[in-house]
Amino acid sequence: MVNKTFTIISADGLHLRTAGVLASEMGKFSCNVAIIHNGMTFNAKSLMNILTACIKCGDNVEICCSGGDEQEALSRAEDLIESNFIM
Repeated sequence: MVNKTFTIISADGLHLRTAGVLASEMGKFSCNVAIIHNGMTFNAKSLMNILTACIKCGDNVEICCSGGDEQEALSRAEDLIESNFIM
């Protein structure tokens, strides 16, 4: 398992577009990908789960990846978050 904590810089947090980008990109990996926010764990491959987390700009989230391609998934999540979800 690999994990890293990030601060969300998107002005609107993880709203419909950014959450959709994250869920879509994480869905390309075979490993499990989770977001930990405010002590709760959410499936990062599920748009609805990400939206349920109510992640706002400035919030810290931990991305946890577990499985065969975990490092690649974490690296992709990092690229997305640090680029403000610009693909």
